[in-house]
Amino acid sequence: MNAVKVNLVVQAFKKATDRLANPARISDPDRLRSTVSGKTVLVTGASYGIGEATARSLAAAGATVLVVARSTERLDDLAASINAGGGRAVVYPTDLTEEAAVYALTKQVTEDHGPLDIVVSNAGKSLRRSLHNQYDRPHDFQRTIDINYLGPIWLLLGLLPAMRENGRGHIVNVSSVGVRVVPGPQWGAYQASKGAFDRWLRSVAPELHVDGVDVTSVYFALVRTRMIAPTPILGRLPGLSPDAAADAIAKAIIERPRSNEPPWVWPAELASVLLAGPADRAARLWHRRLLANAGKDHS
Repeated sequence: MNAVKVNLVVQAFKKATDRLANPARISDPDRLRSTVSGKTVLVTGASYGIGEATARSLAAAGATVLVVARSTERLDDLAASINAGGGRAVVYPTDLTEEAAVYALTKQVTEDHGPLDIVVSNAGKSLRRSLHNQYDRPHDFQRTIDINYLGPIWLLLGLLPAMRENGRGHIVNVSSVGVRVVPGPQWGAYQASKGAFDRWLRSVAPELHVDGVDVTSVYFALVRTRMIAPTPILGRLPGLSPDAAADAIAKAIIERPRSNEPPWVWPAELASVLLAGPADRAARLWHRRLLANAGKDHS
């Protein structure tokens, strides 16, 4: 009996921790189907992780999914799997860091499918490196800016005219809680580039809303994808699977809120303003105790 009680307490604690640490999710295929069936959805970064899981989820719910990433082989395998299961996926291999390639992609997609119903901007690059190891690595900043900031902007600049003229649409931005709280040591290049796109998208959202295009940003804390592999400490923290992350994106698509973030983000965001000094000291402590002694920097 005691063992049963302990197990119930442990399960309740895990559930509470999950709700606090992660964005809200909806795992309801019927609700998702009623929202996206017959719609055309473009998903970037669809070859792995959150993007792949999201593409599979949306296709299973009856959407035509346009999958975008650099890896033709991975996209072909994904589309073959979706199409064999009765869904519909169309492959558009594209390097989103190349402006001309993105222009060609948006032109082709609009010609093939007309105005899109939903765009899930998920492609991104994570990078953690200490400043003293970046003096001769300016390309670190170019790489993160290209995929986390400029690429998504080029994509939307090409797709939004048709969506706005059509009078409806939905942009879902897959972002990070890092852009909402005190910047973390060694994550400068990543957080700056993600924050730049987040700020741009939030600034144009009111203009888009007037034309019937909604914007939702989903702020994830930790998702267990290959992006966290170079930082072993992250593997010991609570996180979501890619499938669970896809459920958070499903909630964004179904309900179309302005944002979907973990419950702790709002108080943390407020505290980062009101308690800027202590927050900076906490960041220095985090760097000294948990990161600086890791022994190696990884990209």
